[in-house]
Amino acid sequence: MYISRDLEQWQQVLDFLKNGFTEGKEQEMLMMLLTPDERDSLGLRLQIIKQLLEKKLSQREIQQNLNTSVATITRGSNLIKSIDSDFLQWVKTQLNVKD
Repeated sequence: MYISRDLEQWQQVLDFLKNGFTEGKEQEMLMMLLTPDERDSLGLRLQIIKQLLEKKLSQREIQQNLNTSVATITRGSNLIKSIDSDFLQWVKTQLNVKD
């Protein structure tokens, strides 16, 4: 999984996010860091992951329902395959996905 070419810089980002969320500044922080398109992309990625985990629809149906590309759905599918099982279970819990 790609994290960052500069691990020190990535750690600084993670620390910044952690502190912002701890202090209740998540909205302001994410508005500052992400453009409207990037925020929309994150929301789409979350919908893709949830629908893939629910296993109710084919990748083609998800792609059509969310009006996105096949490549975007494939990236989501490949990401799920690479996630640690404990973290994947946590994600399912957070997204209210039943096994």
